[in-house]
Amino acid sequence: MPSARNQNLKTVRISKKLILISLFFIVSSHLSKSEENLILRVMTFNIWVGGSAGKQPIEQTTEVIRKSKADIVGMQETRVGGKDSSQLIADSLGWHLFAQGGNTSILSRYPIEENSPNKWGVMINLPNETKIHFFNIHFRPSPYQPYQLKGIPYGNAPFIKTEEEAIEWAKKARGDQVERMFLDITPVLESGNPIFITGDFNEPSFQDWSERAANKKIVPIAVKYPATFNVVNAGFTDTFRKVHPDEIKNRGYTWTNKTTPEDPNDFHDRIDFVFSKGVEVIDSRIVGENRENADIVVSPWPSDHRAVVSTVKVPKKSKPNESKVLRLRTKQSSDLSTQGEK
Repeated sequence: MPSARNQNLKTVRISKKLILISLFFIVSSHLSKSEENLILRVMTFNIWVGGSAGKQPIEQTTEVIRKSKADIVGMQETRVGGKDSSQLIADSLGWHLFAQGGNTSILSRYPIEENSPNKWGVMINLPNETKIHFFNIHFRPSPYQPYQLKGIPYGNAPFIKTEEEAIEWAKKARGDQVERMFLDITPVLESGNPIFITGDFNEPSFQDWSERAANKKIVPIAVKYPATFNVVNAGFTDTFRKVHPDEIKNRGYTWTNKTTPEDPNDFHDRIDFVFSKGVEVIDSRIVGENRENADIVVSPWPSDHRAVVSTVKVPKKSKPNESKVLRLRTKQSSDLSTQGEK
């Protein structure tokens, strides 16, 4: 018959095993969860003079964000009458907000940690323990090269005919803004963290104004527009064009829903973008007024721009010495266990 002491030792051993098994499953569950890729929906949305110019209540602008199922939104034209509507939208959603100053804001479902030196962007903490850098811009609208090339009066800008003139005028209009944006972006390019740029560029994509599009008479000439070219050249992906690579079949017009494509006094184009770096692009959709022009429909539509929402897969960023530390801790635990047995 076993002694009470032996019985107690056996019980202790069983209890230790149960504890170790429980700890194993807890740690395994935590590691599995923390190593998961996160699906993120990123949106760019020019809300048109603080969401007021479309004669809709601000709740309709918020409804666009809700229906898009976005997680982070770069907004442009957030101010009206000296007031910033982005705070009302963020409060309604229960989200975090960074008002960039001027006329742009970043709204996030996830915590905003800090902003870049010149407020072009922020760092955001995601649930899978990854940090991302998120930049949002609104470049100058004039001179606007598609109007200059199409002979449509807009401000005092002269009409032009060649690609060289279009590039020159684009640089005059927005070149300094692109350079200042990159002053904030360049330091984080090698961080290893995913990076996003959203915004109303007020300039088309060089990928849309291609030789193919010019041959089809969709655009007057091919133009290597410098703003988008510089962004892509820095290693970023145009998420919409990644998902819809045929610029002939899917133009993805975001400007504008206030005129028809046949209107001789306007020219429809894609000037609102979601660029990404360090993520896998899964999907990209236009959000707008009707099924003919948008993939996600919200009616009545509150803006003169359509929005873009892109879905990406964000990998968990592994810590540099995580596996080494884990191995060291395991060895130390083993040594301690051995010492206890002696």
